[in-house]
Amino acid sequence: MAAVRFTVNGTGVEVTDLHPTTTLLQYLRVHRRLTGTKEGCAEGDCGACTVVVGEWLDGRLRWRAVNACILFLPTLHGKAVLTVEGLADESQPLHPVQQAFVDHHAAQCGFCTPGFVMALVAHRLDPENGAHLATEDVIAGNLCRCTGYRPILDAAADAEPGGLEPAPPPALPDNDPMPDYHAAGGRFRMPRSGDELAACLEETPDATVLAGGTDIGLWVTKALRELDDLVWLGACTDLRRIEATHDGLRIGAAVRLHDVHPVLAEHWPELGELLRRFASMQIRQAATLLGNVLNASPIGDGSPAFLALGASLVLRKGERRRTVPLDAFFLAYRKTALEPGEFAEALVLPWPTDGQLFKAMKVSKRFDQDISAVMGAFRLTLADGLVQDVSLAFGGLAAIPKRSPSAEAALVGHALDEAAIEAACAGFRQDFQPIDDVRATAAYRLEAGQNLLRRLFLEVTKPADAPRILDLEIAA
Repeated sequence: MAAVRFTVNGTGVEVTDLHPTTTLLQYLRVHRRLTGTKEGCAEGDCGACTVVVGEWLDGRLRWRAVNACILFLPTLHGKAVLTVEGLADESQPLHPVQQAFVDHHAAQCGFCTPGFVMALVAHRLDPENGAHLATEDVIAGNLCRCTGYRPILDAAADAEPGGLEPAPPPALPDNDPMPDYHAAGGRFRMPRSGDELAACLEETPDATVLAGGTDIGLWVTKALRELDDLVWLGACTDLRRIEATHDGLRIGAAVRLHDVHPVLAEHWPELGELLRRFASMQIRQAATLLGNVLNASPIGDGSPAFLALGASLVLRKGERRRTVPLDAFFLAYRKTALEPGEFAEALVLPWPTDGQLFKAMKVSKRFDQDISAVMGAFRLTLADGLVQDVSLAFGGLAAIPKRSPSAEAALVGHALDEAAIEAACAGFRQDFQPIDDVRATAAYRLEAGQNLLRRLFLEVTKPADAPRILDLEIAA
């Protein structure tokens, strides 16, 4: 493939000579002189670089807000990019969202304002894409250091309808060979199916497999790593599927966190609430659910929850497939059971059983867009007042996401009462030896983990009409 083709504010562009890890932010500011998109953190946290990307998915044009600072250019092939400069023209000097920001004094320095505006514009362009989210959730990935959020929320609520209709993505030839971009010593392949992906990794098993890029992007922008051979699974249509099977919910490797949110919330309400606290809207609309698991971070929010629910991974190498339980997948810090040339095709989440209870609890310094200090996810089944089955998984307490077998053994066959919970806490202390780091001390983590078990007891045994535990904590 000679060029990466996409549009910027309706104008077609071709990129032929930039390294594949060039970010969209670098391209916009340096090569297009579109400096309304700001560079803040270069890691997808502050939202100053937010742009809107349009793409055809399942026959529909979908728009989403993403962080340009960690988005590699080739992933935009065949898509449309809208920046703050493209929101208005001579007939309409300001977009209604921009005008509302002026009217409500929602901007001072203006550095973060374009990102706020673009996040809100994306929500207006594709309201079904985030219909379940409040405005506070839509802009949770944007930081404001000047006005505070109240005038911004007022502006969002008061913005008039309308605005220029952005141009759709460019038409690309059908039945072309698999896009394979070479430039500046780098290679970027874009397989369109799991079969093509498997063939790519058989050819070059050491290639870096890229999904949403919300983790790998930081390898480049922060760790300054050189990645010269990337295989991107975002164009694999068969890996974007969410399927209800006899064994459970099958979530493909290319399914984004945002897209799977309503499905998980329907069957596991606690998972839906947990996903509200996954990073930000911009990250969730780029990151994949499997990417969160496969990076094997000991503080990733998804892995403890899926561990507790008994999830498994479908792994593929060439034509061979194998299914690995998630609790056998994590081997050591950032080390997994994946073999060279092997990739995860899907995560399978068993359906809830009758009488099953599930709770997910995240401890962090703030509600939105923060990494866990401790994460607890608990599945248990009660029968005749006794615990019949239990799975207690934690993050932030070891080098890998990990279950607590001693705590589980202390509960099975016993009534769920204070004595059983205290025995589980004693077992928990045997299973974990956490470390001190910038997020929390070892002593804090041990205490917090035990308190999550005590909270589990309180939430499961409290009367149906009692206030939620969280409400009691806030009131206190």
